[in-house]
Amino acid sequence: MPYAKLVTIYGGSGFIGRYIARRMAQLGWRVRVAVRRPNDAIWVRPYGVVGQVEPVFCNIRDDESVRDVMRGADAVVNCVGLLAEVGKNTFEAVQTGGAERVARIATELGVPNLVQISAIGADDSARSAYARTKAAGERAVREAYPNAVILRPSIVFGPEDEFFNRFAGMAKMGPILPVVGAGTRFQPVYVDDVAAAAVKGIRGEAEPGTYELGGPDVNTFRELMVYMLSVIRRRKLIVNIPFWIASMMGGAFGLLQRMSFDLISAPLTADQVANLRRDNVVSGDAKTFADLGIEPMSLEAVVPDYLWRFRPSGQYSDIKESAQYLRDNRN
Repeated sequence: MPYAKLVTIYGGSGFIGRYIARRMAQLGWRVRVAVRRPNDAIWVRPYGVVGQVEPVFCNIRDDESVRDVMRGADAVVNCVGLLAEVGKNTFEAVQTGGAERVARIATELGVPNLVQISAIGADDSARSAYARTKAAGERAVREAYPNAVILRPSIVFGPEDEFFNRFAGMAKMGPILPVVGAGTRFQPVYVDDVAAAAVKGIRGEAEPGTYELGGPDVNTFRELMVYMLSVIRRRKLIVNIPFWIASMMGGAFGLLQRMSFDLISAPLTADQVANLRRDNVVSGDAKTFADLGIEPMSLEAVVPDYLWRFRPSGQYSDIKESAQYLRDNRN
């Protein structure tokens, strides 16, 4: 029986990580899913045959913990990232320190391939700490592991996303849908396309370097919300919250979170507001999906398949519309 290669995926039960894990299992690799709470990630096991996909404990802030789960790996992927800081899991500790640690130890152990999941907008001079620490993490990875493949996706969509699902849920309540940065441009990318790009890096089929990953369309935040509302068959007034007001709201929410010792999560942070001030699209001179031989999926091909549950009649919405159409024709 041929030797089955092993990939360690840090954050492998997260949104992007789970899709990478599934693809690698389908290719016959053994998959080690490194997470903080393995018992909460046992649902990844059915991605492969018995024993092929295993969640294991790892604290990305600790050298020995990272090293233990990397031993014997033929490839490593770091998907760990934060949308907001909680306790010891700060942007600096996770997105910079964690990325440096994974890359440094991968070099020490002689791991053949490393993929780092970053984000479009990573920039040392950004207002957002999220973006600055992503950039610092990329720099640390390149210094410790020069042949790394770094992937920078725009906003990622898919059945488990925290973007369309979040705003579709908000649209079920009240006549207004508030947004921050309605004019900010995004280039939404399907999560499984990002996973396909990561697989190229894992298997050594991608040239080392940084790739910016965006879907086929560029839309403003407002345009994305209009499209989302059309998919879920709801009419709402989209109201743009000015950045200065949103910044104060984010600061207040952040204070509330700190005062509750992180028991209450801030629905909006000042750092997220700062990040929304900048467009989130592929730059003109970047390596892209085209350089990987991947044609990305459009929003229209995916989003309706998972947002139907937010329609007024849920799964019966299309049936009711068809029935109404028949009644109208008879009349």
